[in-house]
Amino acid sequence: MTFSVLFNTQAHKSIKKLDNQSKDRIKKKIVKLQEDPFPPDCVRVEEYKQEKIFRVRVGNYRILYLVRYEMQQILIVKIDKRGRVY
Repeated sequence: MTFSVLFNTQAHKSIKKLDNQSKDRIKKKIVKLQEDPFPPDCVRVEEYKQEKIFRVRVGNYRILYLVRYEMQQILIVKIDKRGRVY
């Protein structure tokens, strides 16, 4: 089962600002998330109590995302460096 990926406005702006190498690495990770939204390195972010937000690490960057099972979608909520993402 393949999930579709949507970016919220903040995540879309963040990825546009990155250098090409970081963009490529993040895009590859997102493609992998489409096949398996819960890879072994994903962790639930406890700061978000209302929704089940997960994160995966890509070098110094973190991708925060929400999985919508009923619509088979992954919503990318935020992409930023570790110190600023939370």
